[in-house]
Amino acid sequence: MLALVVGLLYLVAGRAVRSQDATGSRFVCNAIPPGAEPGCGYGPTGNRVQSSSPVEDELRNTIIQLRETILQQKETIVSQQGTIKELNSKLARCEAAADESSQGKSRGQGSRRKEYGKNTMGDLPRDPSETIDQLGKTMQSLKGRLENLESSTANLELRELLRQRLGALETQLLRKVAELEEEKSQLYNETAAHRQRTESALNSLLERITELEKNNNAFKSPEDFKVSLPLRTNYLYGRIKKSLPEMYAFTVCMWLKSSASPGIGTPFSYGVPGQANEIVLIEWGNNPIELLVNDKVAQLPLSVSDGRWHHICITWTTRDGFWEAYQDGERLGTGDNLAPWHPIKPGGVIILGQEQDIVGGRFDATQAFVGELSQFNMWDRVLRPVDIMGLANCSAYMPGNVVPWIDANVEVFGGATKAALEICEDRAFDS
Repeated sequence: MLALVVGLLYLVAGRAVRSQDATGSRFVCNAIPPGAEPGCGYGPTGNRVQSSSPVEDELRNTIIQLRETILQQKETIVSQQGTIKELNSKLARCEAAADESSQGKSRGQGSRRKEYGKNTMGDLPRDPSETIDQLGKTMQSLKGRLENLESSTANLELRELLRQRLGALETQLLRKVAELEEEKSQLYNETAAHRQRTESALNSLLERITELEKNNNAFKSPEDFKVSLPLRTNYLYGRIKKSLPEMYAFTVCMWLKSSASPGIGTPFSYGVPGQANEIVLIEWGNNPIELLVNDKVAQLPLSVSDGRWHHICITWTTRDGFWEAYQDGERLGTGDNLAPWHPIKPGGVIILGQEQDIVGGRFDATQAFVGELSQFNMWDRVLRPVDIMGLANCSAYMPGNVVPWIDANVEVFGGATKAALEICEDRAFDS
């Protein structure tokens, strides 16, 4: 609406100036792009003056948005004040006066005075110059009133808009701070957990290194050691940490050295819940060496009580309960019907040097092994004679796939000891 008023003023002022010879007040108008307000930073060419900084651009955009809001409300404000009605009335009178002034030039001075005697403008002076001046003053007054209204409304709108935007920014900032605090807490927890896992892994590694260093200081290799059981007691024994899976065949081999009498006792026994004599190798009193499987007995043609190292191997298969007995690589006897079709039960305990009456305990001193043993290995299959010969003459190294003879896998109790031993060298020295 303001652009329309300024355009009308420009038209009337142009007509009045062209009708006057004397110099009077003039309005200089520049073209304004559609939808823009005067004084909004447009240059003489109609182009927007560029901001010198992003902050000024943001402020200017905010002001433009506010002015657009004011423009939307302008018609309501002007209609309430009655300003537009008054201005339209005076513009109509101004146009009538301008038309009468043009007609007065063609009719002469007398005729013009006669027309002006009618005083159609009412409150406007008869002189056109004075009319223009009066109209200009009226326009300035109206413009001032409108700017005051705009300024008051704009300030209120601007303050409200700024308050809302500051509130929104504060809310976003608080939310972001909360998110950062949560991320920081999560990162701290993850870091603490990772540090704990790392420390645990390092401690385990250090323990393993210490154990290996200790073992290496005692033995040249993890398997080069022996277990000594010097007394016939019910508390001196060794224990294998690993247990057995369910098996349908096995081979057990070891080096034995004993001069005890009568009988060497029990080199090893394997007991499971419900059957303490699942697998037992025993020489008790004046009886020959016996192999027990599921408490069933087979006598073995072996003799190892001469105080020298002997290599003993025993094989067994559930098929027909077939067994074999080897001493120093030579097969000395075979048999069958020893617990046929019975699978070896898993999850039991292997004891070196004692016979078990219950799983892992209740030993009998009269059945204890007295002597030394080494290289106790166990497989879940029947080894070939050539493999057994290689183990006996030290030409092959083949640890058990079920129970291997390594230092970390053997515990000793009650005064039993472990000592370094290279069995093949020691056996050669004895012979």
